[in-house]
Amino acid sequence: MRISARADYAVCAAVLLAAAPGGGPLKAEAMAEAQDIPHKFLEGILGDMRRGGLVRSQRGGNGGYWLARPAEAISVADVIRAVDGPLVSVRGVRPPELSYTGPAEPLQPLWVALRAGVRQILEGVTIAAIAADRLPEGVSALTEDPAAWTNP
Repeated sequence: MRISARADYAVCAAVLLAAAPGGGPLKAEAMAEAQDIPHKFLEGILGDMRRGGLVRSQRGGNGGYWLARPAEAISVADVIRAVDGPLVSVRGVRPPELSYTGPAEPLQPLWVALRAGVRQILEGVTIAAIAADRLPEGVSALTEDPAAWTNP
């Protein structure tokens, strides 16, 4: 599975908004500078997040962006879906819609299981948890295996 730059930047922006004093608003320029994200790219991402109901915005000198819902009610999966669409697809197709024949038939349940695992983690981590540096125990436990930090 690949996490796109759009998804990574969107999660970073959501965490910045969650950590903003008084709940924001934050200007896109300030968020872009804080995380070294190209400003125009971030503006597009924030637009997708606004259309997805995750952030609100206001123009003007006192304007900026803030979360549309409490950070505890926004999962990492919500953010990724808002900017990239489905969490897991194979050749652009969602796993239950795939079809294989012969010896390749077990691929469909494998991709469905992969999607279930990804959902379990990304839907179980909220933006608030990241902003507070309190990842769920199950997620933290996965990082304790030294092999998790190496690339095969």
